Amino acid sequence: MRGVPYRLKRFFLYVLVAGFCFFSSAPFLIMLINTFKQDKDLYRPQNNPFIYNFPPTMDNLKLLFLKTNYVGFLRNSLFVGVLVVIITLLIAVPAAYSLARLAGRWGEQAGIGIFLVYLVPPSLLFIPLFRVIAKLGLRDSLWSLVLVYPSISIPFSTWLLMGFFKSIPRDLEEAAMVDGYSRLMAFVRVVLPLSLSGVIAVVVFTFTLTLHEFIYALSFISSSAQRTISVGVPVELIRGDVFFWQSLLAAAVIVAIPVGFVYNLFLDRLVAGFTMGAVKG
Repeated sequence: MRGVPYRLKRFFLYVLVAGFCFFSSAPFLIMLINTFKQDKDLYRPQNNPFIYNFPPTMDNLKLLFLKTNYVGFLRNSLFVGVLVVIITLLIAVPAAYSLARLAGRWGEQAGIGIFLVYLVPPSLLFIPLFRVIAKLGLRDSLWSLVLVYPSISIPFSTWLLMGFFKSIPRDLEEAAMVDGYSRLMAFVRVVLPLSLSGVIAVVVFTFTLTLHEFIYALSFISSSAQRTISVGVPVELIRGDVFFWQSLLAAAVIVAIPVGFVYNLFLDRLVAGFTMGAVKG
């Protein structure tokens, strides 16, 4: 009889978890279902949103892939995202290590100052940055986004990695240097592998930032061939007061699936990277 309360608790726990999972996944499920719905099925409030009241259709995907530059938007977003991630890592990692290990007392204050730059809203900066982009001759070019996005990602990434590097004992580096490593090699061979969670957090944060950033992408890019997905999809699928909802939802789902898969693949390291950086920094 002692096992009955335990089994009952486990049952209620599973029911609670299942309900939470359904609540969390319901918006994505509705997005996926509505991707294949006809207009007369979508716009009738009395219809059940979780079933097909009329036969599903592929016309919405045809509109997305054949009558918009959606594939080009994905390609442009991937190009910008990969370059911005590389630039962010090349600058933020050595900057964070230098401020955490070599800067002395003023390193923490400098890290806070760098983080405050991240808090400046883009709506205040896009006009002066537009002047800079115009002077450099980068208007309507993806390189304008590659140049500007690191100004958002590097401050936060530096602050985050500083906290992570501080959580690693100095004794490990000193022991490696006693064994004959230079400081650079001790960092590469000892500190960097232990900081992998923080690096993954920076990569995921930076890449998702390039996917959803809107103001700079809208201000600097005007041609359809150069747009990223955050601007290209709403511009081409919202025509006046006509919203192509099914195609919009399809565009969002196609991007959300791989991003969600990557998030879940590195979930433990991602949480560790953000929490350790926030607590120790």
